[in-house]
Amino acid sequence: GDGPKGEYRERTTPVDQFDSPNAYGLCDMHGNVYEWCADHYGSYGQTPTDGSAFVTDNEVATRAIRGGSWRHEPSYCRSAFRSSPSPKYRDYDVGFRVSCSAPRTLA
Repeated sequence: GDGPKGEYRERTTPVDQFDSPNAYGLCDMHGNVYEWCADHYGSYGQTPTDGSAFVTDNEVATRAIRGGSWRHEPSYCRSAFRSSPSPKYRDYDVGFRVSCSAPRTLA
């Protein structure tokens, strides 16, 4: 687009290099590596509205990856971009993010 052109680093970057987490406290959400999601790939109308993962009984269903990669053009380097590779797909620009929910307390 018309935005400023960023630096092409030609590789992944260390975690938290840019020191600018998003509103959820997550860093490096765009353009480092594609990240595997817990979801099977489906249309937006199929996804649960309660925040849970969309999972079917099909063990070979395509999975969702998001976030883009440094080796692709900018339109792919955003968290809204998603793709649907086979669960067997492997490449050097695909990874995952380990996260967990905060513990719940009983009121």
